[in-house]
Amino acid sequence: MAEIIVYLNKTCPYCTRAKSLLDRRGLAFQAIDVTGSDALWREMEQRSGRSTIPQVFINNTHVGGFDELNAADKSGKLDKLLNS
Repeated sequence: MAEIIVYLNKTCPYCTRAKSLLDRRGLAFQAIDVTGSDALWREMEQRSGRSTIPQVFINNTHVGGFDELNAADKSGKLDKLLNS
């Protein structure tokens, strides 16, 4: 089973979309809520090189935000990442 980590917060609409996409695919993921935590936000920035949420990682590979996750799902790249 692939390890999926999503850095997010509860009020972000793109975070909600990312969670919905993963839920719709039946994929379990670890949600890391960065709200109010400078340490978690810095961790996310260091891992992703980005300062926006959500940030999605699959098996330690940075996928990106919701737009990249959605594009990967539509192109079939998500399935390859999940099976790697």
